[in-house]
Amino acid sequence: MAQVILVTGAARSGKSEWAEKLATDSGQSVIYIATAQENSDDPEWQARIELHRSRRPLEWQTQSVPVELSDAIANSSNCLLIDSLGTWLANLLDQSETEWEKTIADLFQSFEQTESLLIFVAEETGWGVVPAYPIGRVFRDRLGNLTRRLGAIADTVYLVVGGHVLNLSQLGMPLS
Repeated sequence: MAQVILVTGAARSGKSEWAEKLATDSGQSVIYIATAQENSDDPEWQARIELHRSRRPLEWQTQSVPVELSDAIANSSNCLLIDSLGTWLANLLDQSETEWEKTIADLFQSFEQTESLLIFVAEETGWGVVPAYPIGRVFRDRLGNLTRRLGAIADTVYLVVGGHVLNLSQLGMPLS
């Protein structure tokens, strides 16, 4: 089974940078799984994508995987840095609850089909106002649930806040 690391935190907190450091420090060949889809009509989004690209070492491979994450995991033997679960989820928001649960089941099953080191980046949502629109609540609830389920099986969970890293696996205790 895969070794799973979860790096979570707020927007612009440094979570991707910490995940990149963990991948580099692993000493393994790294494949960066980019879940974002490029959009030439959105210059701010493109700038975010370019910022992430500029930090990646040249020897890292990059795969664009906006949807089929479980397939990418099951078919790998490298260190995978998956950035990010929130963007991946956003690409799948049109799924029904039944389809979403199947997608999550497939994702977790893929962990059993690889020996890879899996480093997931996930955004923390729900620390503020309840979204005013149903789709925002679906996003928040699905991501919160996914992050909790992943955190429950992860070997290590990190929280990055304000540019500081907390190892929750050492400082905290699992809820269940």
